[in-house]
Amino acid sequence: MSASTSNHPHQTVTAVVLAGGQSSRMGTDKALLPWQGVPLLQRVCQVAVQCCPAVYVLTPWPDRYQHLVVKPCLTLTELTPGQGPLVALEQGFRQLQSTWLLLLACDLPLLNANLLQSWTQRLPNDETMAAIPYYADHWEPLCGFYHHQSHLQLKSFIDQGGRSFQNWLPTIPTRKIAVDAEAASMFWNCNSPEDLMPIET
Repeated sequence: MSASTSNHPHQTVTAVVLAGGQSSRMGTDKALLPWQGVPLLQRVCQVAVQCCPAVYVLTPWPDRYQHLVVKPCLTLTELTPGQGPLVALEQGFRQLQSTWLLLLACDLPLLNANLLQSWTQRLPNDETMAAIPYYADHWEPLCGFYHHQSHLQLKSFIDQGGRSFQNWLPTIPTRKIAVDAEAASMFWNCNSPEDLMPIET
């Protein structure tokens, strides 16, 4: 479906941007909020297209975001919304054919395209089922890579009631992407109106 962006020409990488959260702490749809004049969702998509030839926004509300999702980005409808990002990832696997999915939250305004590109180009070609940044003793799953071979294990985990990336990732062959403090800053996400105040004033 998409051209390869890794060092292994037979591997494909597709980005999936999640825009299905309730934004309860923010009080309004955070995907639409501006960061330095650009809506958060659009900003993440702009970074994603620099890393992957195919980018999809997975959301229950494709019409709400259609004006932000411009080519080459496309929308996918989240069929069972409100169940969290782990379930959303499983839906992405069901709807896309790609060796790897790069999963990104829509509220990461500090994403570094160059760093993501370097990770994409170094994806393993072995039994690894996920390659996830690891910092301060925990995974950063909403800025990570998931191999299509992990789909069956993911579905089984969800069918048994699992909803936590932190619990699922240790059960599959997951490669830690080491990051330093500077690189880890891009995992900061917007959760409250106060997060936007230093930029918007």
